[in-house]
Amino acid sequence: MQMTVVAKGRELTYGENLVYVNSIDLSANNLVGEIPEEITSLVALGTLNLSMNHISGRIPADIGNLRLLETLDFSNNNLSGSIPQSLSSLIFLAHLNLSHNNVLGKVPTGNQLQTLNDPSIYEGNPLLCGLPLTTKCPSEDTSNAPPLNGGGQDDSDIENDLDMTWFYISMGPGFVVGFWGVFGSLLIKKSWRLAYFQFLENMTKRIALVIALGVARLRRR
Repeated sequence: MQMTVVAKGRELTYGENLVYVNSIDLSANNLVGEIPEEITSLVALGTLNLSMNHISGRIPADIGNLRLLETLDFSNNNLSGSIPQSLSSLIFLAHLNLSHNNVLGKVPTGNQLQTLNDPSIYEGNPLLCGLPLTTKCPSEDTSNAPPLNGGGQDDSDIENDLDMTWFYISMGPGFVVGFWGVFGSLLIKKSWRLAYFQFLENMTKRIALVIALGVARLRRR
């Protein structure tokens, strides 16, 4: 008895050593429906190939439970939803193919997935983004943009900056109004002008007298 298994991208034929095969290869069988969650309990699996079928639904969230998995091929199906982050737990994974499905979102990263940097693994999924694909995720685009508040300022700093800005803006009109409020009225009213200059003259004399007395006291000492 012989059996051909597609694993790691190659066709492998097993004969007498068939009892040692720890793989499931159901590729090209016109299978429909969703991948059963129970498949993630087969923790001794080394190969899982369900490619070229009509399987829909999501990739099981607990796919990372298959710790010994070396080959995972779900290509050419109708899978949707995001790729589970638990996929990064498969530290022995050497061959991965999720191409030509409808999965979306960010390609998970970490552990063994960092070495599987071939974009063809994920091709045919137009709504996927992130490395190793050239399509950037929206979060990556905004993370490189400068902060909207001008470089890490908190709300209180922004509020203080705005207060100071309005303070300086208001200084100009305030100075004009104050200046012309005083000197404009002096120009118009002759009696006020005479009284103002008389006041300045008296103040000058008083200041001069205070200074003279102070100098005289210092000389006596």
